[in-house]
Amino acid sequence: MLRAMIQPVHEIAAEVIRKTGKDKPADAALREVLKSLRDLAPFDATEVAKTVFIYYRWHVWLREERGVEAKMRLALRLNQRFQDSEASVPMSELRAKAVPAWTAEFMEVTDDWLRSLQREPKLWLRAKRGTAESLAEKLPGAEVSSILPDALMFAGETDLFKTPEFHAGEFEIQDIASQVVGLLCAPQPGETWWDTCAGEGGKTLHLSDLMQNKGLLWASDRAEWRLQKLKRRTGRAKVFNYRSAFWDGGKKLPTKTKFDGVLVDAPCSGIGTWQRNPQARWTTGENDVRELSAIQKNLLGNVAPSVKPGGKLIFSVCTLSRAETTEVVEAFNASQPDFEPLIFSEIKGSQSLLTSAATKTIWPSDLDGNGMFIAGWRRKK
Repeated sequence: MLRAMIQPVHEIAAEVIRKTGKDKPADAALREVLKSLRDLAPFDATEVAKTVFIYYRWHVWLREERGVEAKMRLALRLNQRFQDSEASVPMSELRAKAVPAWTAEFMEVTDDWLRSLQREPKLWLRAKRGTAESLAEKLPGAEVSSILPDALMFAGETDLFKTPEFHAGEFEIQDIASQVVGLLCAPQPGETWWDTCAGEGGKTLHLSDLMQNKGLLWASDRAEWRLQKLKRRTGRAKVFNYRSAFWDGGKKLPTKTKFDGVLVDAPCSGIGTWQRNPQARWTTGENDVRELSAIQKNLLGNVAPSVKPGGKLIFSVCTLSRAETTEVVEAFNASQPDFEPLIFSEIKGSQSLLTSAATKTIWPSDLDGNGMFIAGWRRKK
């Protein structure tokens, strides 16, 4: 539950909302405003962030209110009512207001998904392999997951970025569904892998940990600034078995190396993150879904030749639209006869939804995390 807000926190949240638009996402505006307020207490910064995201979670309900402050107060009331009793908001309202109308054309819109979108998101950590129990003892508010071996849910008030455990590289902030991707890749020590769309490196770090820092791990991205951030993260996490390279996603690959495994964590519409990033519901459109689907198909086709015979190709996206999931798989199957579907092994200790299968669709309500789709192939020998 949010504590009673002091006026400055309300004012800061309103400033963030006014700066937010299609060209400036809420999280970017939030970083900009908070960066200018160096004296703001960490708890108050958290309250500002919560208020901003609650505002966008209830965005359509607020349209008749005048002024940002009035809309914000209504959003907080609606949110508290929903947290107290989800049945207080009828399903008819959620279907009409929680997501844009176009989503029903592109995916199954379930009652469970709509309810999950209005809940407060959980914060997940990934401990170094095999250290979750000992890490939980050092971080008040951390609870080891019963589903994944190294995942912890964090509900404490500690500023994680200032903890000695973070600076020692003992954990990363990584959503539980994202952690599933690394576990399904199942890289082995001594293998050679390529994280093609590495971004800031969350999955790169996980792959390296699973490889016990042995073998070779390539990480590429089309944004140099992300690779620079990856460099800082790998230094803190003491990852030594990687090298980074710029790659724009085209046919010209950054290396002629043949890989035991290639991960394509592709750019996507992010529908699976709409609980955590509610403003994106109102800035993402159906054209984005179509364009990103074409990009995903091209990425898979471009990297396929870099997979060794017998090697694995893994495709993951934090979205749930058919155009970016099953249709991409069908297109790859039709165009790449050298590949056959990879049956993922069961993740030890996980729920039934993570048992053996060739594709995985994870809904936010399944793991209390992001939505995620994962598919895999093995190149025929």
